[in-house]
Amino acid sequence: MADVGDSIDAPTAHWRFGSDVPDHFDAHVRRSVPFYDEGHGLIAKLSDFFIGPDALVYELGCSTGTLTRRLAERTRAEGVRFIAVDAEPAMVEVATERCRDCDNVEVCLGDIVEIDLEPADLIVAYYTLQFVRPRFRQTVFDKLYQALNWGGALLLFEKVRAPDARFQDAMTQLYADFKQEQGYSDAEILSKARSLKGVLEPFSSQGNLDLMRRAGFVDIMTVYKYICFEGFLAIK
Repeated sequence: MADVGDSIDAPTAHWRFGSDVPDHFDAHVRRSVPFYDEGHGLIAKLSDFFIGPDALVYELGCSTGTLTRRLAERTRAEGVRFIAVDAEPAMVEVATERCRDCDNVEVCLGDIVEIDLEPADLIVAYYTLQFVRPRFRQTVFDKLYQALNWGGALLLFEKVRAPDARFQDAMTQLYADFKQEQGYSDAEILSKARSLKGVLEPFSSQGNLDLMRRAGFVDIMTVYKYICFEGFLAIK
């Protein structure tokens, strides 16, 4: 086990979101992902275009339920339901507690590769699908497209790889600089990178676009980009 910062220990090639990670997750991810809270705010504002009366909204990989609660509190339309899904029991426990007083939120334990989805108007995957094993990823995108109602949207935020080695070297260094600026030590940065080997598998921007287009999405645009992090809006 190695210290990856924020009182979290993780072994090489075995990062997990369970155990005691949920207790420190929000603080850790805010220091690890640039503009993490601002991304929540952007998604909340974009949700206004897709959440109407009786809409169904999914957040896949909801972690501690922070974004799901924000969306639920923002929504004023009648009859809207939110379903938050996570594969880690400890995360589901924290998210359930966080959303306990939101009557229109259901928090579920489930693997997004395996779960069945109801017809939905908005699906949010906020730095989630990058953890789905590549061999299952197209199947998941196909499922998301099929679940969306016509005119519904996928909001997909992912860490992305650069289009070639020169750009990748630059982005890797800039991201390491960002983490150092957040107060992480070189040892913590290296330990986190080692813990994510074989667990976090980012695709390039083009790779994500290809996944969405093969699933059936035609109308896609980038709504956020910073170093190696990108947000896409795809409308069915």
